[in-house]
Amino acid sequence: MNPKIKIRKTQVEDLNFVYKAICELENEILDFEVFETIFNENISNPKNLYLIAENETEGLGFISFHTQNLLHHCGLVGEIQEFFIYQKYRGQGVGRALINEILDFAEQNDLKSIEVTTNKKRVENVAIYENLGFTLSHNKFTIYQ
Repeated sequence: MNPKIKIRKTQVEDLNFVYKAICELENEILDFEVFETIFNENISNPKNLYLIAENETEGLGFISFHTQNLLHHCGLVGEIQEFFIYQKYRGQGVGRALINEILDFAEQNDLKSIEVTTNKKRVENVAIYENLGFTLSHNKFTIYQ
């Protein structure tokens, strides 16, 4: 890991940083009040791991990871929900540092697997996830209401 990259758990004070990152990730302005409620609920849930990568001066990226016991795995499975690195810090090991923390957490908690889903419009993410050690093994279908 780049010695200038520090990974830490997300705190309540990180709301604005995470909000800005997720809005950029989704390319839209999300409802801040709703976002804040969900953010606070999610970071207080011990089954979730929310991490921020930063250097001495600013935040570089963010990852959110949720776990749940699934019947068809007979155990705990984790899923990366959001994963964002600011453009100017991509390709510098920030994403790898965040993923390594997730892998450590998964090993310590005996997770059966780690999953991540990426929107089909983010074609470049398939290569990124494969480079991080993920394999393309499932299709995900969605209905929007």
